[in-house]
Amino acid sequence: MKDILLQIAQVAAVLVSAPLLQGIIVQFEERVQRGQGPGIFQPYRDLWKLFHKEQVVPQSASWLYWIAPVVAFTCMLTVPILIPVLTDYPLPLSDMGDILGGGLILTLGAFMITLAGLDSGSAYGGIGSSRAVMVTILAEPTLILVFVGITLLAKAMLPFVVNHLLVQDPAVYWSPAHLFLVLAFFVLLLTETDRLPIHSSTHIEVYMIEEARVLEYSGPLLALIKWASMMKQFILYIIFCNVLTLPWGLSHAGTALGALAAWAALLGKMLLVALAVVWVETSQSRLRFYRYQEPLAASFLLAVLAVVANQLQ
Repeated sequence: MKDILLQIAQVAAVLVSAPLLQGIIVQFEERVQRGQGPGIFQPYRDLWKLFHKEQVVPQSASWLYWIAPVVAFTCMLTVPILIPVLTDYPLPLSDMGDILGGGLILTLGAFMITLAGLDSGSAYGGIGSSRAVMVTILAEPTLILVFVGITLLAKAMLPFVVNHLLVQDPAVYWSPAHLFLVLAFFVLLLTETDRLPIHSSTHIEVYMIEEARVLEYSGPLLALIKWASMMKQFILYIIFCNVLTLPWGLSHAGTALGALAAWAALLGKMLLVALAVVWVETSQSRLRFYRYQEPLAASFLLAVLAVVANQLQ
């Protein structure tokens, strides 16, 4: 019974904390740019307003328009079951899938939103979906190679095994293969959370990607999409922190106090990563859209080096 409650607590932690992480990142960005910015709880207020607004649906929309936000939101509720969020040991349903399965579920949510952008028949939806697919084509090979590198490093594809290996063996933690994997995944983290130094989250037509795909959505469906996007960001931060970079601070016994301490430690680790992400995003000059390939090519090369280093060890 305790493990089932912990499983629910892991999903609830992602569900409730994801908007908070988004608010903190936005606040960091504003402070770096010497602005005031909204409060860290603004994403919660935005979701509340969207859930209470009227739903407007394009005449050309099909059933896909309605089901895509629900599928995307459900996918983000499924992944926390498979990864170490609060405990360092598997919970009752954690063996349903490995790292590759979690990546597939994350990709399914993004794929459904891409289809929904095309389904509305809007020119902007087509632009955003096509650009998102182009970025995905460049990012997916790196993601697969990162998974291969993790498998070779830990001799397993279960995130809990990777976590235990890095905690117990400092030699593996500081090995070139692991460091290359961390750098490669960090670039993927920037790409998947739309934090590369490119204006892709704005309403400027030249740069629109994420906003273009959901431009035809409003009301509760838009709230589900926004919330799913925040949860995806939170999940990627969890994988980066608890599996690859900072695997300490998880609960060993699974007590209520230990789970609460693990949640606080997770937020602390995420703050450090968020500072690094904001520094990269704001310190570099803005890139043109077609230069997306440059950081993704660098991450692919790092993933290849990680695989090679694994074979040489």
